[in-house]
Amino acid sequence: MVASFCRRLDLAGIVDRACPVRAVATLTHGQVIGALVANRLTCPAPLRRVEDWARAWAVEEVFGISPQALNDDRIGRALDAIAPRLDHIVGSVGAQAIAAYGVQVARLHWDMTSISLYGAYDQPEDGFIAPRFGHPKDRRPDLKQVQTGLAVSGDGGVPVWHRAYDGGAGEVAQVAGAMRALPKLAGKRRLLLVGDSKLVSYANLGDIMAAEVDFIAPASKTYVPAEMLASLDPAAATPVGYLAERDAGKPPTQPGQLPRGRGHHDHRRQAKRDPVLRPRRIFVWSSARAGAAATARAPKLERATDDLQRLTRGLGSRHYPTVDKVQARLATIARSRRVAALLRAQVGVDQRGTPTLAWWFDQAALQREQATDGWYALLTNLDPPKPTPPRCWPATRARRSLSAATAASRARWRWRRCSCRPTGASRRWSP
Repeated sequence: MVASFCRRLDLAGIVDRACPVRAVATLTHGQVIGALVANRLTCPAPLRRVEDWARAWAVEEVFGISPQALNDDRIGRALDAIAPRLDHIVGSVGAQAIAAYGVQVARLHWDMTSISLYGAYDQPEDGFIAPRFGHPKDRRPDLKQVQTGLAVSGDGGVPVWHRAYDGGAGEVAQVAGAMRALPKLAGKRRLLLVGDSKLVSYANLGDIMAAEVDFIAPASKTYVPAEMLASLDPAAATPVGYLAERDAGKPPTQPGQLPRGRGHHDHRRQAKRDPVLRPRRIFVWSSARAGAAATARAPKLERATDDLQRLTRGLGSRHYPTVDKVQARLATIARSRRVAALLRAQVGVDQRGTPTLAWWFDQAALQREQATDGWYALLTNLDPPKPTPPRCWPATRARRSLSAATAASRARWRWRRCSCRPTGASRRWSP
């Protein structure tokens, strides 16, 4: 299957035209890269073990390549050859995929991720990204990393554009460059950029709006505080005609997502001379998110309670002999169990000098947190949807809307009397 896709995308031909080899070569760079792509998609292996993979996965029968030819030296030479022409190759393969499969690229989803690396990488070559320490997604801060940004099509999650970044590059700062490059894929159509909360910053939104690119992204609590979400009422929300796949098996009484209200959000810098950006703000309530939040809160409070009871039993021991030790442990529990907004505690000393502790969960704060369950906010510059026409229209208007080309199909319309007609109208139509 992978080989069939590679042939339809003309992967080997695109690589060979960009990076030709001598006529006496046993394999072309395109053949090597095609086999390496198959390895990445089936059973990824280190370069020195690709030869063993090729022997076990019938590469010779499918690709016509001898497994002995796919040694690490040959693969390394192919990777070195395509490195200077990588943007050209990726763009050509992406264009071929768009043409071959009819991929719609006017709506793209953009996100970044990190790739942790083993090794020193003290002297990276000029012009290439540098592995550095950063904030890896796999929580391995002991390893250097590189980062990659990926844009996939909204109609099937097909990767159509990517960029590599240094390991220490800030994710928020890369959105503007990606936004300027992505509209080239959309052509004359207006691009819709869908991102996560890292997309939302003054600089990014300013560049996006100036480029006339549509966007939609969730707003973090920095821009929409929890107090605002807690003041919303799910009963006042309006159901939408969207149902997530995860909610398909639920009964109708458990809706998926409901947009509650729409307004504008003033997004400004601290400098007074900077213009105010006014994206639309949409509040959404999701039953799935509400259920997940409620389910996660109970074990969170239970684990925090166990830690606090253990701390109470250990007061005055060698682990917690002083008030400072007790307060330090309280701070650790609040941070690790994520109950800092709920936990209230009083630390003191009794007549014998032994630390004392009284703790409880603030019920008012707990109710405020529960009120935000399921709510989140989206920021967008999309225009609000236009109102749909009423179901019933006067008969005279229906007759005027029928052109000469459709007059022959009048018999397809059913006419009926309607109880909701205004004064002076006697008949209504519906298709």
